[in-house]
Amino acid sequence: MDILETDAYDRRQRRNMSCALLFSLLPFFLSTALYFYLWTPGMPASMVSAGVKSAPTFLLAAVVLSWNGSRNIPGVLGGLVFSAVGDCCLVWPELFLHGMGAFAVAHLLYSLTFLSSRYAARPSSSGMRFLYLILCLIGGGFYIGVYPFLLKAQNADVLIPAVGVYVVLITLMGILAIRTRHTPTLLGSLSFIVSDLSLAVQVFKVMPPTEHGSILVMTTYYLAQLLIAVGDIDAGKSKESYPKWKRY
Repeated sequence: MDILETDAYDRRQRRNMSCALLFSLLPFFLSTALYFYLWTPGMPASMVSAGVKSAPTFLLAAVVLSWNGSRNIPGVLGGLVFSAVGDCCLVWPELFLHGMGAFAVAHLLYSLTFLSSRYAARPSSSGMRFLYLILCLIGGGFYIGVYPFLLKAQNADVLIPAVGVYVVLITLMGILAIRTRHTPTLLGSLSFIVSDLSLAVQVFKVMPPTEHGSILVMTTYYLAQLLIAVGDIDAGKSKESYPKWKRY
């Protein structure tokens, strides 16, 4: 087998993998479409609405499990499960802190995964360090901007430190995603940050909640989870693939 034949074989393998992955993601796309089809502003909280909202994330966890096995349960798979728990909690406003805690654990698990050997560690360039700085400024600026509104909250004594820790964790997750230089992972983390910031400015009444604002939150959120999951599957397969340089 010469190099040209090896390249053609690798292209076929990548194409087959992409088709198989797309097919396995169909339940996620269908459940996401169902959520937006059934979604109604002001819909009362219930177990059904919690199930419909969390179903896409649970299905992504199942896809990651089917492709990567159970060896990375504490990683992206665990992060997706905790995210789905957070989805359920946020259906009920009184469980907001519980939901934020679940997502904080998810960000921590994602961060630990991005530091693992599944993702090639590469030295940070000046451009990457600039992006790190931008993310830190966005995180710090957001917390400073939302702080006066947190003071007005009924449970401000708990929210102020909790939101601070959450901002640190999601910023760290974004920085470590950039460090991987893995495009789906990077775009997924940035989309997650956009989703969380959009949600926070509505929950903490920095701006009044709007229908379009809620759509932005959920669209960027599902996109983020999709990209992080696909990125993890791709990272795992890339790690297991080795060039076939042997000639026959």
